Amino acid sequence: MLYLIVSILIFIISFVFAMLGLGGGMVYVPILKWAGFSMKEVAIPLGLLLNGLNTLLALIPFSRKKLVDWKGGLAMAIAALIFSPIGAYTSKFVPEKPLMILFAIAVLVAAARTLWASSQKEPEEVMSLKKRSIIGSGVGAFAGFAGGLLGIGGGFIIAPILMWMGYKTKEAAATTAFVVTFSSFSGYLGHAAEGQMNWTLTILVVVAVIIASQLGAMFMSGKAKPKMVKQIYAVVLLGIAIKMIWGVL
Repeated sequence: MLYLIVSILIFIISFVFAMLGLGGGMVYVPILKWAGFSMKEVAIPLGLLLNGLNTLLALIPFSRKKLVDWKGGLAMAIAALIFSPIGAYTSKFVPEKPLMILFAIAVLVAAARTLWASSQKEPEEVMSLKKRSIIGSGVGAFAGFAGGLLGIGGGFIIAPILMWMGYKTKEAAATTAFVVTFSSFSGYLGHAAEGQMNWTLTILVVVAVIIASQLGAMFMSGKAKPKMVKQIYAVVLLGIAIKMIWGVL
């Protein structure tokens, strides 16, 4: 029964986060932790695996609609790929309680940033490819490290930066999915050696993510209104951050 409840929750979260190209690791990890699974040994490695799977599958409908900026996101993706395992390795030396506090702060910042962005107009002009690549390298490195450390892929850092660079919401979501796929799978491999694979749980949640990611990305690339998506995302994150901070205190 517990596995079924976890799978349903992950399905719902995957649908919402696939719309933003963020994967859902920011919510997968707390759900798995609240369900009683070890933070470092199960929740973070499985969260990163699901995160990468969600964004990888979301790329299919996004790319069909030609929303992914492959060239603009490449430098960011390569930097995230390199630094995510370093973050994953570093997590072994960080006690669980400080790790949860860092996680909660990251979620809170992402929620506040998204609420602010939901009130802004869609950008009109995108930065040059050279500027996007230079800035993207630094952002990708930081996002990859933070994502590997906390098991979240780093999309909450990448998406706002892409919108600041001039990407419209749907293009930012699609390009974020491209970058986060690299950082998530790279971070997962960094955690895999230390993790414990629960095959029954893994199969159930993987199926949930496969179905939800396709539905969420198709909805985003088609009928979704950017402002509505940002607001839903921000409210979900705010609730998670408050719950995690309360739990730690």
